[in-house]
Amino acid sequence: MTTIPIVDEDTATGAVADAYADYRARFGRDHVPGILKCFATHPPLLEQMIALASTLLFTESHLSRKVKEMIATHVSVLNACPYCLDSHAFSLRNQGGSDELLLALFNSKLDSSEINIKERCMLQFVGKITNESYRVSPDDISLLGTCEWSHQEIAEAVHITALFACFNRVANAFGLPSQHLLDLGPNLAHTKESA
Repeated sequence: MTTIPIVDEDTATGAVADAYADYRARFGRDHVPGILKCFATHPPLLEQMIALASTLLFTESHLSRKVKEMIATHVSVLNACPYCLDSHAFSLRNQGGSDELLLALFNSKLDSSEINIKERCMLQFVGKITNESYRVSPDDISLLGTCEWSHQEIAEAVHITALFACFNRVANAFGLPSQHLLDLGPNLAHTKESA
């Protein structure tokens, strides 16, 4: 049960059923994720979110899929979103993220040896966008440049961070529970419970 009713696949009709079929075909998945079921309460928004997923979120572009999933996981920790945290930590693992990397992100330990200096620089920037975007300055962008991030990569990181802040808030407000996609093991299970 969710706090706000969502549109399940077995009850979807019309534009929503068509959008769900489009999602399954585009991504080769058997089921539509809960976050899209939240957006299905407004069918034009659902269609835009599927387009965003296929053109920005789940593609290799200026940022790699792994970096995008690191950002999504970190932002989901900062926004205390169990649904998105589980989903994107699972995706990060599928992109080569180790249990040690997941543990570092779950605990916001950006100084972990699992996170290289370049990634650390980006994740600190992402944290600043999430918690105090009004304080982002030219100095932050210069620092990212020193860490070898291009302006296109920085811009894409801003978009990804902002979108995941939106997704976190939607998932939390609708009451989406964790999907328990990730076998976290004893060390990660405790961390996730407190995240």
